[in-house]
Amino acid sequence: MPARRSSVAESHLEQASSVSARPVAVLDIGSNSVRLVVYEKLSRALTPLYNEKVSCTLGRGVAETGRIADKNAEMAYAAFSRFAKVAENLNVDDLHVIATSAVRDASNGGEFMTTLAALMGRRGRVLSGEEEAHFAALGVISGMPGFAGLVGDLGGGSLELARIDGGHDAVGETLGLGVIRLQDDSGGKPAKALDIARERIAAAASFANRPKGKFAAIGGTWRSLAKLAQFKSDYPLHMVQGYRIEPENLLDLCHELINGKISDDLMGMIGSSRRGILAYGAAAMAAVIETGQFDEVSFSALGVREGYLFNLLDDEQKALNPLIEAVQLFNQIRARAPQLAEELCDFTSRFISATQLPESDEDRVLRRAACFLSDIGWRGHPDYRGEQSVDLVAFSAMTGIDHAGRAFLADVLAVRYMGLKHESQATKLARLVGEDGLKRARQLGAMLRVAFCASAAIPGILPSVQFEISDEGLSVLFPNDKCVFDATKMETRLKHVANLTDLSINYRMI
Repeated sequence: MPARRSSVAESHLEQASSVSARPVAVLDIGSNSVRLVVYEKLSRALTPLYNEKVSCTLGRGVAETGRIADKNAEMAYAAFSRFAKVAENLNVDDLHVIATSAVRDASNGGEFMTTLAALMGRRGRVLSGEEEAHFAALGVISGMPGFAGLVGDLGGGSLELARIDGGHDAVGETLGLGVIRLQDDSGGKPAKALDIARERIAAAASFANRPKGKFAAIGGTWRSLAKLAQFKSDYPLHMVQGYRIEPENLLDLCHELINGKISDDLMGMIGSSRRGILAYGAAAMAAVIETGQFDEVSFSALGVREGYLFNLLDDEQKALNPLIEAVQLFNQIRARAPQLAEELCDFTSRFISATQLPESDEDRVLRRAACFLSDIGWRGHPDYRGEQSVDLVAFSAMTGIDHAGRAFLADVLAVRYMGLKHESQATKLARLVGEDGLKRARQLGAMLRVAFCASAAIPGILPSVQFEISDEGLSVLFPNDKCVFDATKMETRLKHVANLTDLSINYRMI
C-alpha cells in the first residue's frame, strides 16, 4: 500500500492545475492607438499575458474631414491581421472587439468595422459615448473598489465622464476633448487648446455644480502625465495604478507642459508616441482641475477594457476583493503549504483581538493580504528571498491597492524575511505609508516571524496557539506536543513584538 502524501506534498501537486480557464482578450480600437490585451483568464483579478499597442492615430483629421484617413486605416488593418494570429496561438477563449470615438464619429466607420470583421473573424462593437463612459467607470470600480467621485477617460477623440457613488456609476457623457482633436482644433497650439478645453468643460453637465471631491483619470496620455509627475518629483514608485497627487501640484505641471517649460531630458523619459500630444492632455487636465476644484486626483491604469470584462462577471464575482483574489493566487502558486495562509490570518486576528490593537476594515484587508503573501519567497536563496519577495509585492500588477498599501505590504514582507533592521526596496517606499502605517507593518511583520518560528510553515499548529491577556500582559501559549522551536529565537522575536506594541509579552508551553 503506497504511503499517504503529506498535505504539503498534495498542495504542490494542486498548484500546477490552479489556473485552468482559457485566456480572454480585448481588442480596443481608439482614436490614438489600437491595443490588444490578452488576460490569463476572466476573473476579478485580471492578469495580462500579452499587451501590445500600435499607434495608428485613427482620429487624426476625423473632426475636419469626417473620415478615417486611408493610410491610418491600413496601419490598423495590418495590426489586426497580426493580432488575430496572436489570439489564435494563445488559445484565446473569447476575443472582445470594441471601438470608440474615431470609429463612431467617422462616416466610413461602418466600412472600417466590416474590414476588421473579415480580418479578425468576428464582428466588433462600436461603443456610444455613454457606453464608453460607463465601461470606463466600471474599470475604475474594478481596480479601486472604494472609489467615489468623478471619472474621466481621455482618449484621442473624446473625453468620457461618469460619476461613481456607492460602487455604481451614474449616466455619463462624452465631450469632444480628445488629445488629437484638441491638437487639430487648436492648430497645434497648446495654450489655445487650454482655452478650448475650458470652454467645453464649462458646458459639461458633469461639472454643473462644481463637483469637488475626487477625480480618477484614465487614458494613455494622462498615464504619461502621471509618469512625468513621478519622474519630476523623484517619486519612489513608478507605477500609475493607484497613484495620487495633490491637484495644485498636477496643475503646476500641466501649465509647465502647456508653456513648453519641461526639459528635454525629462520629456525623454516619456514614450515617443505620447510626447507630441502630452501638452494637449495637460490642457484637458488643467481645465478639469480648474473647473472641478477637486481635493484629490488619482490615476487608474484600468479603464474601458477592464470595465468591459468586469461587466461580464456575475454579481458574486464582482463583489470579490481584487487584492485578496490576486494574493490568494500568489499563495496557491508559490507557497509551500497554501492552506497555512488562512491559519496565519486567524492567528494574527486573534493576536489583534487579544491585544486590542486598532484595526480598520482597510487594515484588515491588508493584514489578510500580507498573510497570503508571507511565504511566496521560500524557493529563493536565503540571502535574497526577502528582497525578491518585496520586489514581487511592491512592483506586481495587483489591483485593489493604492501605493500606501503597496508600501505597507512591502515592509511587512521585508520584516518577515529580513528582520526589523532590513535594508531593502521597502525602505525607499516607507515615505508612502506614513509613520502610523509603517508601525503597523512592522508589528505585523514581527508577528509573522513568531508564527513561522512556531509552525515551521507546517499547517495545523497555529490553530492550537492561544493568547491570554492579564494584568501582567499578554501570554502566548504554545502546544507542547506540536511546537518545537529554538527558545532563544522565540524569546527574541516575542521581544520585538513587545517593543513594537508597547506590551509585556511572555510565553509558556502547555
